[in-house]
Amino acid sequence: MSETPLQKGSPLSMSYQALYRKWRPDTFEDVKGQDHIVTTLKNQILADRIGHAYLFCGTRGTGKTSVAKIFARAVNCEHPVNGSPCGECPACKAIAAGTSMNVIEIDAASNNGVDNIREIREEVQYSPTEGKYKVYIIDEVHMLSIGAFNALLKTLEEPPAYVIFILATTEAAKIPITIMSRCQRYDFHRISIETIADRLTQLMKAENISVEDRAIKYVAKVADGSMRDALSLLDQCIAFYLGKELKYENVLDVLGAVDTEVFSKMYKTIKTSDVAGCMNLMEDIIMQGRDLSQFVTDFVWYLRNLLLIKTTDDIDKIEDVIEVSKDNIKDMIEDARDVDVDSIMRHIRVLSELSNEMKYATQKRVKAEVAFIKLMKPAMESPKDMQELAGRVNDLENQLSEALSKLQSGAYITKDMLDNMSLQSGGAGALGTGSRNDAVQEEKPVLRRNYDAVTDDIKQIAGQWSQIVASMDDALLMNLLKQADVTVTEDGNSLEIMVKSISGYNVISREETITKIEELIEERTGISVRVVCTRIDEDEDFNRRYIALEELVGMDIEIDDKEEFI
Repeated sequence: MSETPLQKGSPLSMSYQALYRKWRPDTFEDVKGQDHIVTTLKNQILADRIGHAYLFCGTRGTGKTSVAKIFARAVNCEHPVNGSPCGECPACKAIAAGTSMNVIEIDAASNNGVDNIREIREEVQYSPTEGKYKVYIIDEVHMLSIGAFNALLKTLEEPPAYVIFILATTEAAKIPITIMSRCQRYDFHRISIETIADRLTQLMKAENISVEDRAIKYVAKVADGSMRDALSLLDQCIAFYLGKELKYENVLDVLGAVDTEVFSKMYKTIKTSDVAGCMNLMEDIIMQGRDLSQFVTDFVWYLRNLLLIKTTDDIDKIEDVIEVSKDNIKDMIEDARDVDVDSIMRHIRVLSELSNEMKYATQKRVKAEVAFIKLMKPAMESPKDMQELAGRVNDLENQLSEALSKLQSGAYITKDMLDNMSLQSGGAGALGTGSRNDAVQEEKPVLRRNYDAVTDDIKQIAGQWSQIVASMDDALLMNLLKQADVTVTEDGNSLEIMVKSISGYNVISREETITKIEELIEERTGISVRVVCTRIDEDEDFNRRYIALEELVGMDIEIDDKEEFI
């Protein structure tokens, strides 16, 4: 009897293995984007300085479980090669096949109770039947209950010499500090787009599948730092266009994405406040089956690229950062010519908020439409602020009218009256100088601070301020700091960054941004200093009310564009 297609041994009977499973790293050398971790672990194995507990933290698909399995094989390998498992010895083969009793993988999401941990505590008493170490890999460890964590504490602190614990989590903040203090912590970084793209190109050659470079780069970008997500997305696209060359347009179709040309059209409708045109474009996007959430995310990237083009002096330096084709860059340069930086930053803020809200929204289309209308109608964004501003303007007009009446009647206007007007207007200004009959006398503002108390540490930081700013790895933040004024707080112990634009203040004043600046200062100078951010009025003359940092230390401090790192 002849063999049917479904009989054993036929190609159709063989189960397909997903790309991310087929190409899971077997050695430390195969792990991409985590060199800081791989090097440390290999050195520990070579020097026989292996710890008893490790905590692997990082987002999904960055290699936590893969590195844990490689490490488990490496510590039990009979013939390790430069710290990596040989893959040939019985121990390596058994662990790779999942038949070894020395490597125990536990999913904490479904085994999160006290009883599960008690079983581990009982098992660790028995030494390994083969090999050197028993390795417990506990995935999603943050899912353990409080009782389970408490039960694990003592065993984790003083396990037998032959036991190694590897805890993996995507949410390090949920791990009790008592657990973290007993582990060596390793933070897995999001993998760069270039690294993911290179790996995908390499694997496609091995699979003998033709994929356009633009398609691979787009998949790498959408993966958001996850190698596993990138392989899964690429697997999906290949399956849809099986047997054909995978092109950029094909990837857009499968993933529900939108081409750059559509973003350009959308931005033009926003810039011209063309509500009807914007809504029509959105209707076309929806009717084509595109995912609105993905569209908003990609549009934020488009605006980000426009901002980078607008704020940089050398486009060639940031071509790789922008990650679009040269033809598209030319079009974006045209779009960026009339771009207002503050408006773009406002657009990014509004759309970023929209992106977060759409994750939980039942009416995503309505949410998106309201947000885009808000971009075109700024008055809709904060009616409370607009009302407050209108009230301040009315108060100022009334006081101006009163002052003019007194001038016409020959009355004298005191400085207290002017100061009161300035306070009422929010520092927006007061009556002009040189009024009739010199009734209003100009008075120079007095420095509101005692700058005699500036510390030597501050002076040292001031001397290196240009290098500190130039070493920023965030191009947007670096440009904002260039435009800001820097002085010293009243106590003379802290740096104060003064910003006039609302958008600039919103970026710099964030807690994470302030922390980033403080850490960079300490890294460059070895000095720990507090940094604060203050917003001053658009019309306020910084030099008349404050002393700049360079004046305080008696040196010129300029930011050297040649030292930019983008």
